[in-house]
Amino acid sequence: MTDIRTVQTFVERLTANIETVIVGKRNAVELAVITLLCQGHLLIEDVPGVGKTVLARSLARSLGCSFSRIQFTPDMLPSDVTGVSIFDQASRHFEFRPGPIMAQIVLADEINRATPKTQAALLEAMEERQVTVDGTTHPLERPFMVMATQNPIEYEGTFPLPEAQLDRFLMRVRLGYPGLDAEMDILDRQRYRHPVEDVGQVASAADIIEAQEAIKEVYVAPPVKRYIVELTRLTRQHNEVYLGASPRGSLALYRSGQARAAIHGRDFVLPDDVKALAQAVLSHRLILGPAARLRDLSTDQILQEILATLPAPGGELRRQV
Repeated sequence: MTDIRTVQTFVERLTANIETVIVGKRNAVELAVITLLCQGHLLIEDVPGVGKTVLARSLARSLGCSFSRIQFTPDMLPSDVTGVSIFDQASRHFEFRPGPIMAQIVLADEINRATPKTQAALLEAMEERQVTVDGTTHPLERPFMVMATQNPIEYEGTFPLPEAQLDRFLMRVRLGYPGLDAEMDILDRQRYRHPVEDVGQVASAADIIEAQEAIKEVYVAPPVKRYIVELTRLTRQHNEVYLGASPRGSLALYRSGQARAAIHGRDFVLPDDVKALAQAVLSHRLILGPAARLRDLSTDQILQEILATLPAPGGELRRQV
């Protein structure tokens, strides 16, 4: 079994490799790696040109995983995502032609430009790691991760993601604009060619699968479990929230806390891990009420308020021998 120190070394190597392309965004890169370790999916919500696509390509290249990019448009059909069965006249049988979802790292670019029917084609793949076409189920290769992007500013010609779709993303992150020095560094690095073309493989798919299994051994003390559950329950009871986080949100916070502890060299989860991940894991799962929208409140503000009022557990949180 892979130990925590090995997981930490693996993540440091992977993160450093990605940061040769994604400059000055350590937290966003770390969250992407945590999502991969948790066998989850990532929603990157930001304006064009900040590196959303490059992050997905860099991650796939670093792991030597198969990579597929789906450019979502309003005229796409579900079969354009999952694949289609075509009748082969020579063999007199239907032959399955896999769609772009049949890859290990899938970039769903501008996912909110597709119709809800096409968006729904991702649901089975994201939750059950399989695709069913014409009654035949095709399992997806491990590791499997969907990295979806959407522009939060441009609304014309877009279809908001339904709650069931949003809930299947482990995290939602925003890259944001780089700082002055980081942006100057980007100019230097891309003087002759894009650095993503030089990203080499530093790990294998087998390494990430071992790491995914290893983080499950990270200890979560009962007080920390209670803290996670109380946090998600308070999102359901808040006056400004119409729909709070589901038990899937609690499980996502639990698992991502294990991953964050492991990449920081710990075999136990701290309340600080939960606090650091709460907004990325829970904010996209909350639906605000009409009064909150009129007051221009955000889900991030609601979570900050809950975290400020909810006492964090103390005492000994390590595994007792």
